[in-house]
Amino acid sequence: MIVKQPKEYKVGINEIRQVTSLLKNRYDFDFTEYAVSSLQRRIIRVLGLYNLDGIDDLLKKMILEKEFHNTFIEEITVNTTEMFRAPSMWKSLRENIFEKLKTKSRIRIWHAGCSSGEEVYSMTILLKEMEIYDKVTLYATDLNTQVIESAKKGVYPIRNMELNEANYQRYGGKENFSDYYSVSGHTAKMDQSLLSNVRFLVHNLAQDDSFLKFDLILCRNVMIYFDKVLQDNVFKLFHKSLNNHAYFVIGSKESMIWCSINNKFKIIDDKEKIYQVLV
Repeated sequence: MIVKQPKEYKVGINEIRQVTSLLKNRYDFDFTEYAVSSLQRRIIRVLGLYNLDGIDDLLKKMILEKEFHNTFIEEITVNTTEMFRAPSMWKSLRENIFEKLKTKSRIRIWHAGCSSGEEVYSMTILLKEMEIYDKVTLYATDLNTQVIESAKKGVYPIRNMELNEANYQRYGGKENFSDYYSVSGHTAKMDQSLLSNVRFLVHNLAQDDSFLKFDLILCRNVMIYFDKVLQDNVFKLFHKSLNNHAYFVIGSKESMIWCSINNKFKIIDDKEKIYQVLV
């Protein structure tokens, strides 16, 4: 029996530019300032998943198959996460931020790059357990319509719930985590009442402008896929979108130290990457 060897793909700068040019010119998705190394890994992954011969085949498939570009975008934007990811951050958010924000009559939150929605459900659970959910409006955005629709449904593999529950317990949740979802076969569906004050929107951080003012913005583990120029532009976008004295959270592997508006924020929790806007 002849064992077929996996294909070895070579994807360089020129090939990446061909892909990003097609996405920008034909579908109005701008990935030109995403980190090259991340794009390279993801493109190679897609080539292997669909058993394509190379970039020419990929470009042809994206042109001829109407919905494939959405599938491709979903693959390269890395839409996997977990609930209460980094439990200590959620604990700090509850104790250091919401203890202050809860005195406001209305609270507006933006989850930028909400992916498949686990962070959104984590936030609504936190707010309900603090008994302040009724005064909150939460905006959850992503650039991919399919991802947004998936987040709305809140259906996840049941195998993921063990880790989600462990994170919830480490965070210090007050209830039985299983009360927040129902099980059907091999999937868990989140209680849809958790989304009563959530507004899902399509928003592209690389292209779109500020759309409201917020008391808290979370954008965790998204900007590690951007190059430095785009990161700086996105930081400026978030600063523009925050109220005076509002709060901003980024991922554990991300940093504001080098950005051009670093002096417009002060550190609230250095370990958990929580910042506050200076007036």
